[in-house]
This record gives sequence, structure tokens and C-alpha cells, in this order.
Amino acid sequence: MVGGLGPTLLIATVAVAQPAVDAVVFGQGQQLYQDRCALCHQDGGTGNPPTFPALSGNDQLGNPGRIVSIIRQGTPTMPPFPDLTAAEISAVATYIRNAWANGFGGLATADATAVLEGLEADGDLASVWDGVFTEVQAERGRAAYTGACGLCHGRRLNGAPDDPDMRSTPPLTRARFLRNWDGRSLATLFAYTRATMPEDNPGSLTDEEYVDVIAYMLSVGGMPAGEAELRPDLGRLARIVIEQQP
Repeated sequence: MVGGLGPTLLIATVAVAQPAVDAVVFGQGQQLYQDRCALCHQDGGTGNPPTFPALSGNDQLGNPGRIVSIIRQGTPTMPPFPDLTAAEISAVATYIRNAWANGFGGLATADATAVLEGLEADGDLASVWDGVFTEVQAERGRAAYTGACGLCHGRRLNGAPDDPDMRSTPPLTRARFLRNWDGRSLATLFAYTRATMPEDNPGSLTDEEYVDVIAYMLSVGGMPAGEAELRPDLGRLARIVIEQQP
């Protein structure tokens, strides 16, 4: 989940005692990592560089304040996670700082809270059921989807391609899609889609086309249209949560 950590910092040669790791917090962080981060950074923390950097053996994780800031605010390539509490961020940070080849010690909730208090305040969260796209945008997305996505994901977005000789792919709408993405944000969906799709030419669409395709996916899934379009802004998309119908 921690992408774009920048140049490697110089590590002092003097041994420093690391904060103790609470086993319960570590376990909570592991579950959160699986739910929110493993999609991009992989179960083993190997990532998929350069888009999704490896977390295993990453010296940048020695800076806990930077971890907290990036998880909350994101980077140009990684979505922010404004819905996570200080305790949850502390747990995730504790896990990634001590899983795999890492041994940087725990991160207390109080320390995460202190960092968060110095960041810009967040706005309210929204749901994909709150009318977050327009009908015009969804129609643009339909055209982009047909050209770039339909061959693999099917005309009905159900993951069953029209060619029976082709392998099936993940559904992009309705019940199974919502179960797979429940609790994640549109920012995560946007960042992942932009970095990995189309499979044979990732990143070949414009940011506007990617977000239009997402609007089309939501429309096919029965989410209502609204008066404002989705914009390819990770900060704003991070505040729209994918969830099953209330």
C-alpha cells in the first residue's frame, strides 16, 4: 500500500533498539493489509515495481511518520485511505514494518494520531450509491469499454468473454464484483485499473477514459447517476466507497 516512497534513505550503522511489536496489533494489521493492500503489493510484499513498489526489504519503512502520511494522503500513483482510523493505520504500519524481511518495530496508535493531527482535515465519505457519476459520462465509458475491455470482460461485464475459447476474467459489476471490492474505494479501483489494464497494454487509456469506464461499470451495476461527473482525482475518488446496496 505504501507506494512512491522516494529515494532510499541512508541507514545509520549504529544499532538502535526497535519499538516492541504487539502480536495482536500485528495480526490486525495483517488482515487489513490483505483487505486493502495485497491487491497491489502482493501477499509476500514483493509488489510489482515500478508501479507498486516492494515493501519487503524496503528501507523507507524505517520512517513511521512517512508511512502514516502516505497511507492517509496517498501519492500520485497510490490512492489515499481516508477511512482508516489511527488505530488501523498503526496496525497496518506495524505489520508491513515487521513482516517478510522487515524488522523496524511497532508503531503506537498515539504516534499515528500525532502525525494525522498535522495533516489536512478530510471531508465526508460517500458511497457509489450516492449518484457519483452522470449518465453522459457512463455513455462515454460504454464506448471506451467496448473498445478496450469488452473482448476480455464480456459485453455484459460479467467476466465471460464472447469467445468461448478465451479464458474467463473477473466480473466488473453486480454482486460478485461488489463482494470482491466491498469496502475499497474508487481510488483503489482507478489506480489498479490504470496500472494493469488493458492486460496487453496497461495505461493505454487516458485518465479520463479510465474513470469514464468506472462510471459505466457503476451504471451497469445499477448505481444511480447524479449531476456531477467522476474526476480522475485520487483524493476525491478515495472518499467514494464501493459497497453493496444499503
